[in-house]
Amino acid sequence: MNKIRIATVWLDGCSGCHMSFLDMDERLLAIADQIDLVYSPLVDAKVFPENVDLTFVEGAVSNDDDLHKLKIVRSRTRLLAALGDCAVTSNVPGMRNYFSRDEILRRAYLENASFNQSIPSEVIPRLLPKSKPIHEIVKVDLFVPGCPPHAESIFTALAALLEGRLPDPGSTLRFG
Repeated sequence: MNKIRIATVWLDGCSGCHMSFLDMDERLLAIADQIDLVYSPLVDAKVFPENVDLTFVEGAVSNDDDLHKLKIVRSRTRLLAALGDCAVTSNVPGMRNYFSRDEILRRAYLENASFNQSIPSEVIPRLLPKSKPIHEIVKVDLFVPGCPPHAESIFTALAALLEGRLPDPGSTLRFG
């Protein structure tokens, strides 16, 4: 039997969605023989692979690195799922959208810094003007809302995809 190649990606978010993924607990063991986790912050892979069947993306697109990574992920993934409210709506990272990039950098690196008060120009990725949900950048095939989504919602989506069908967006995959 060919295993389904699955990946998870963490952009601008808190990792709560990945914690919910792990909260599937023994259900992960029940599907372990059907999946191959090929990329994730939960494994040691450094480069996003080719020919991924399903990728769950957590977080909003807030900087150049997020944007670059998301475009690579989409180009190498058959089905892409927005995992959690940051990926679906930009949620908490989107709260910065009421301020300019310069205001945010000044507040974080000058006003709130106790020492070494300077806005970095190297190492950290350049902030985009606004934080965006992933569907504003690439095509999304499935939305799994929640902050974080309940493990049952993630498993419902995953189980349907393993059966070769898109999950019903009602029941556990609806907003509210």
